Amino acid sequence: MNAAWVPAAMIAADLDAWTRLLLLHDEPELAAAEPETIRMKLYHLPARLTAHARRRTLHLDRSWPWAAAFTIDWQRATQLPALT
Repeated sequence: MNAAWVPAAMIAADLDAWTRLLLLHDEPELAAAEPETIRMKLYHLPARLTAHARRRTLHLDRSWPWAAAFTIDWQRATQLPALT
């Protein structure tokens, strides 16, 4: 069980680094933020996931101050080319 923690921690660190490099490069406040800050501002989002007609939709709370940053980052992430 303890052997699984090291790869899990490495994957989390890599995900954080790639997110900063590819998605947050032009947002100085988030690009230089601590992992806990990014987690609280981008990953813990007030949203509702709905499914209709075989499509999933994420409805963000309009009053959430980081909605624009999350939307831009999500669009960038979905426009990245697929690995071949």
